Amino acid sequence: MGNCGTREESAVAAAQVQVQQLQLLALPVKNIPSEKRHNRSSSDFSDPSTPRNFEDLRHSPGSTNVIAFTLFELETITKSFRSDYVLGEGGFGTVYKGYIDENVRVGLKSLPVAVKVLNKDGLQGHREWLAEVNFLGQLRHANLVKLIGYCCEDDHRLLVYEFMFRGSLENHLFRKASAPLSWATRMTIALGAAKGLAFLHGAEKPVIYRDFKTSNILLDSDYTAKLSDFGLAKAGPQGDETHVSTRVMGTYGYAAPEYVMTGHLTARSDVYSFGVVLLELLTGRRSVDKTRPSKEQSLVDWARPKLNDKRKLLQVIDPRLEGQYSTRAAQKACSLAYYCLSQNPKARPLMSDVVETLEPLQATSTTYEPQPPSLPQSVVADYRTRRHHHQLAGKGCRIPHAADAAGGLAACRVR
Repeated sequence: MGNCGTREESAVAAAQVQVQQLQLLALPVKNIPSEKRHNRSSSDFSDPSTPRNFEDLRHSPGSTNVIAFTLFELETITKSFRSDYVLGEGGFGTVYKGYIDENVRVGLKSLPVAVKVLNKDGLQGHREWLAEVNFLGQLRHANLVKLIGYCCEDDHRLLVYEFMFRGSLENHLFRKASAPLSWATRMTIALGAAKGLAFLHGAEKPVIYRDFKTSNILLDSDYTAKLSDFGLAKAGPQGDETHVSTRVMGTYGYAAPEYVMTGHLTARSDVYSFGVVLLELLTGRRSVDKTRPSKEQSLVDWARPKLNDKRKLLQVIDPRLEGQYSTRAAQKACSLAYYCLSQNPKARPLMSDVVETLEPLQATSTTYEPQPPSLPQSVVADYRTRRHHHQLAGKGCRIPHAADAAGGLAACRVR
């Protein structure tokens, strides 16, 4: 490995011009207060989906899909974790850019990587590192960031991922220096992220992501969205179980209200978080923004009532997107967000339904009006159930006819 430094340096230099133009890879910072964020319940520690120690991990099925790097190898590809190789920092630690090839280890494919180093003094610890290796080691999907390898030497804990050239969705949406994402790109990102969640929820052993937010959605060079940071992921309920009981962990502004109140975690908790991110894509606003007037600081509280009103829903759309979308497309997207953000978890669509609703929006523009798709059966059944309940209560509920339904998951309105 005597020539490793020289060849690796040239490889990094060759891509340096492109890399310098990229957004920094932002690491998620958990915003829920630390006493809630890092305390684990007994169910967290007894979760069979997470290995208890490194020896358990080495014998788990996922260990065959990732490379066990040495600390020396990762020091080599990051130039001893040089400060000018830093891509971002967050609750886990620091992320560095690097480049692996056959000079690092014979047989390795040449590619740029991101190396995440666990902060030894940080609040996110070894167990979240284990969870990340365990879940991403076993799960492979086009909309999940690929875990290439890990390092566990003494008290050093590192993770090696594929390098995502465009960084995080958070940077592209909210950095003033960034050009605003187009409507088409935002809908592409929404669909990719939805497919990632749908895959997790539909896996043989379902997984609840639990920390879905813009900083955890990374973008490839072609704006392919991939979910990252699985440190808070949990195995979903199985069999007769209706939920997973756990301490509340995640990020303020994205966590589902029933999960915050009870600690009962379900796949519908992820659906709520997806609704928040979809709302951020539609509005260009952060989920929580203390710089805005008091009534607009919570994005969900401000925008959700407007999503159900055809006269007001266009008021929430990012003004920078004017002229890029059709009214029907905006209605469909807003209606989808409205249902994802329902206070009643059972009224939220499945992520498979979300994917089905977003797919027709991928080709929409101001001049193209897609043919009205049929509603997912689970949503139709939900309409019928609520209509029956309202009729029993004597309030009456207008069920959307076919034309309304074609515009998306149209809302049930009480007269």
